[in-house]
Amino acid sequence: MANDRALEAGYAELRKARRESRPYFWFVGIFSFFVNMLMLTGPLYMLQVYDRVLGSRSIATLIALSVLVVFLYGMMGILDYVRGRVMNRVAARFQARLDLRVFDAVVRRSAIQPDEIAATGLRDLESVQRLMASPVLMAFFDMPWTPVFLFGIFLFHPWLGILAISGGVVLIAITIINQAVTRNPSLASNRATFEAEKVSDQIRSESEMVQAMGMRGDAFRRWQVSRAKSLKGQIGSSDLVGSFSTLTKTLRLILQSAMLGLGAYLVLQNELTAGAMIAGSILMGRALAPIELAIGQWPLVERARKGWHNLAQLLGEMPPEQPRTDLPRPEARLDIQQLTVVPPGEQQAALRLVTFQVRPGQAIGVIGPSGAGKSTLARALTGVWRPAGGKVRLDGASLEQYGTDVLGKHIGYLPQRVTLFDGTIAENIARLSAAPDDAKVVEAAKKAAAHEMILKLPEGYDTRVSSTGGRLSGGQMQRIGLARAMYGDPVILVLDEPNSNLDNEGSEAVNAAIRQMKDQGKAVLVMAHRPAAIKECDMLLMLENGSRSAFGTKQEVLESMVQNHREITSAVTPGGVR
Repeated sequence: MANDRALEAGYAELRKARRESRPYFWFVGIFSFFVNMLMLTGPLYMLQVYDRVLGSRSIATLIALSVLVVFLYGMMGILDYVRGRVMNRVAARFQARLDLRVFDAVVRRSAIQPDEIAATGLRDLESVQRLMASPVLMAFFDMPWTPVFLFGIFLFHPWLGILAISGGVVLIAITIINQAVTRNPSLASNRATFEAEKVSDQIRSESEMVQAMGMRGDAFRRWQVSRAKSLKGQIGSSDLVGSFSTLTKTLRLILQSAMLGLGAYLVLQNELTAGAMIAGSILMGRALAPIELAIGQWPLVERARKGWHNLAQLLGEMPPEQPRTDLPRPEARLDIQQLTVVPPGEQQAALRLVTFQVRPGQAIGVIGPSGAGKSTLARALTGVWRPAGGKVRLDGASLEQYGTDVLGKHIGYLPQRVTLFDGTIAENIARLSAAPDDAKVVEAAKKAAAHEMILKLPEGYDTRVSSTGGRLSGGQMQRIGLARAMYGDPVILVLDEPNSNLDNEGSEAVNAAIRQMKDQGKAVLVMAHRPAAIKECDMLLMLENGSRSAFGTKQEVLESMVQNHREITSAVTPGGVR
């Protein structure tokens, strides 16, 4: 039920964005009216030439009619061109209206649930935009005129009208069958293409490891399997669509010839004029053209339909963040109350009923075996993952009361795996700020003991780096990541395995940063495996299987761990309790 409500909310948001261009749709509809009215120019011209000009042998009448036809066709071309330009701008306006909203939803969903909906969000928006700007949308504006053209054929002769309507019904039936038959293969082809792109992105992003570990052959084979599956799906889907398109084109040509043949028979029976025969054939071609165009470009329609549905799901499940009241700068007080966290897409909680407090001037080490829930706790404390139960409060206010960007200024975060963005080191430390404060950048680097290291680089703070770090080592990237976490003077620092890539000098730099935070009345939480990481920690929180097993001063917790180890050792030694 909740998913249905979210989906409907997403559809409503998309329809609202589309409604903003309603006047332009009316404009295109009005122009389409005149374009299709002017489409009658050809049949009427042929009717007059065959039935009047040839009969009267009047050259003046032929010239007058020809000049009029050139003028009317010129007007039709201008109107058709203008409506196409208008729809191009409507499509661009729709995309511009939703670009930032969709990108924000993609980023937020990727942080908690990096699935296909998140990965294809921007491409889904582009697919809808391409449909709105494509000729096939003009065909939908022209389709309502098909009955008008068929009625015009009826006026020439009922038998011609019956033939034209029969052909139209067959083409509509082909369209419906085309939709039903090609939908699943098209979706399967799109999924296979997405999987192939995902594999190639993974190999490219980890190219250094692939190269160093001799994995190129196997990695390429895996990519080729995905690629072959994608190509097979594309070929199958294209073959299906192509067969329906060819069938439609062939049927339309047969119908036009049949119209001429039946018209010629009626002319011989003196029930129809030669001009009406030619005009009827032209009208039928015009009546069926939009249907043929829609069938030929059906993959574009199907992709846009899928994109519309995906966008509705994405936007519905990731509603826009509501403005929040600005709160004063908080003190370094964290209250974690019965915190339970279920990782996105999973059913089992990674953290269960964890409670502890963090006070100003404290450094708390969070220890435990791999999979105990340390990184999950870090994500919950930084607001990346929402609690399934319990609360995390910063200076009395729950994290939900802070905007995402505001919370990031109060709680600095150093993840296990540091990723830099394409740009300069200064831009990375300043968190990609449009107007970075150079003094704050240098201050953050000094707090992270990275200032001297950065100055030794070829261009110092203006050294450009890539998403993989470029020429920087893992330790250098981690120290720049620490400086980024400390940019803006946060009151709380969350460090997830900060020593994983650091040498002794780097570890001492982290410890110095922790001491400085404590001296300033701020707080630090360190998720750690290595003892060096908890050197400056006053308190320890031990997690086991997602639950708190111990919390207290470092000495108390470590002594408790030693005592437990002795008891276990005693239990398995001869003479001990078995």
